[in-house]
Amino acid sequence: MARKDKENYYLDIAQTVLERGTCLRRNFGAIIVKNDQIISSGYTGSPRGRKNCIDIEFCIRESLSIPRGERYELCRSVHAEANAIIAASRNDMLGGSLYLVGKEKKTHEYVKNASPCSMCKRLIINAGIKKVIIRNDSANFTAVYSDDWVSNDESLSAKLGY
Repeated sequence: MARKDKENYYLDIAQTVLERGTCLRRNFGAIIVKNDQIISSGYTGSPRGRKNCIDIEFCIRESLSIPRGERYELCRSVHAEANAIIAASRNDMLGGSLYLVGKEKKTHEYVKNASPCSMCKRLIINAGIKKVIIRNDSANFTAVYSDDWVSNDESLSAKLGY
């Protein structure tokens, strides 16, 4: 049996993390890795102590038909990337990588063209994370570099989230 490459190994772990997600639309799992050590993990869910969307069986963004990548201020959830960053020390994250997997809640398919939203990009940059590896399907992924988000600042053109 061939040994799994490290990127897919860590993406598999992030995919397991996303199973804890509580969003009614799509769930993400994230892990931060540095020097082949998992620093932290995070999944999509409401802030600690608040009821999750799956518990109240309601999503305001879904009820208003808000498109993906828009109006996150209405969302109850904290994104997986943010939760992973919150759970780690910045010194531990400096120069590390964030592995991200997203799945649609209704179809269980991988989120197409997944990418951190604009707010999560800012958090990733400030955390000192250098690379984000995003699962496209069970074997393929895309790697993006936070330095590119600094050089190509989408906030200057008002480009939306994903």
